[in-house]
Amino acid sequence: MDGEELTEQETQLYDRQIRVWGADAQRRLSKAHVLVCGMKGTVAEFCKNIVLAGVGSLTLVDNRLLTEEALSANFLIPPDEGVFGGKTVAELCCDSLKDFNPMVRVSVEKGDLSSFDEDFLKTFDVIVVSCCSLAEKKSVNEKCRKLTKRIAFYTVDCRDSCGEIFVDLQEYKYAKKKLDDTVECQLSYSSFEEAISVPWKAHPRKVSKLFYALRVMERFEEVEGRNPGETTISDLPGVLKLKKELCELQSLNDAHIPNALIERLVTNSKEFPPVCAIIGGILGQEVIKAISGKGDPLKNFFYFDAVDGKGIIEDISSKP
Repeated sequence: MDGEELTEQETQLYDRQIRVWGADAQRRLSKAHVLVCGMKGTVAEFCKNIVLAGVGSLTLVDNRLLTEEALSANFLIPPDEGVFGGKTVAELCCDSLKDFNPMVRVSVEKGDLSSFDEDFLKTFDVIVVSCCSLAEKKSVNEKCRKLTKRIAFYTVDCRDSCGEIFVDLQEYKYAKKKLDDTVECQLSYSSFEEAISVPWKAHPRKVSKLFYALRVMERFEEVEGRNPGETTISDLPGVLKLKKELCELQSLNDAHIPNALIERLVTNSKEFPPVCAIIGGILGQEVIKAISGKGDPLKNFFYFDAVDGKGIIEDISSKP
């Protein structure tokens, strides 16, 4: 959308949310371009939320063909999978999302995440990656940081009934209300690689056990050459061994990462749909905040575990 003002049709369609966050925020949202890589259940929830909110365009990347696992938590894929004739997961999700809000341009990009260069990435304002390797997360985040244009970068992961969101807004300025005044604020973010490279002994006290458990899982998958979530109960001894080694290396008591939690993540890699809705909803709120420049953004990790029902924000940064 090239115009500065909302059209009459947009103003009518988004009237209720304009009353909540204002016409300026809605205008910025209607001009924003979002790239999403990895269409699992949590990301499907996120996409639904920002399409209904009226984002300018949404580009989907997921070259997987339809499987039973893809159907398990992704409500965007109709259950009658026999009629799709070789369509990719991204193509099927694209068809459904177009029905949610015809005013949003939803499209599919073919190709692998690792093959996207900086010229392609700079056409977006927000990039969300999921279902990808540790190396891919680092690579895309670093490509974003090399650009003169600031891109909001997010990773999201949901395994069993646990979820993680990571946020990198680089040098981010925003406004927030304080009593009757609006104050200008600024935050400095670390990249994903910088954040996970902070020595564990330098962390704030009582960091979420999920932060450490997911770093163990990422490291195991990297060492073994697995895709995210490609573990079974037979891998548990190897993952527990790696957990102990990492804890010794990082001077962390390995009891801080419960074996029962590791076992859940190893054996139950499928997403739990109610948790997808929670994590996808929070991610949608955060992306709208980042685009609009209004409200305190999350810095820089968020964790949720349905077992205890707690949502926890952790600031694990190489920068103050």
